[in-house]
Amino acid sequence: MPKQEEKVLCATPAPGKKGTWIAKWKYDALRKAIRKVVPRRGGGVAFEDLPELVEGALTEAERAEMGSVMWYTVTVKLHLETTGELERVAGVTPQRLRRVK
Repeated sequence: MPKQEEKVLCATPAPGKKGTWIAKWKYDALRKAIRKVVPRRGGGVAFEDLPELVEGALTEAERAEMGSVMWYTVTVKLHLETTGELERVAGVTPQRLRRVK
């Protein structure tokens, strides 16, 4: 029987929505990449650009094993919003993001 993979529960800021369990290594890789590409100051980064920027910040091996980088990026991004590490830039459309911590 295969060894159980360690997982992380990614919460979502949407009321009434359940979180999603993902592999811890994927969470760690995506969190690191998001923190690398999202600035702390200024106008932040456009949400629509985030998956491509994150993909470029991942290693080739991580990309090969990740699956849908876009899906995992959105999942981890929502979790980082709930933990206060990311914030949406207020009053800006389309959505832009900044790092908080």
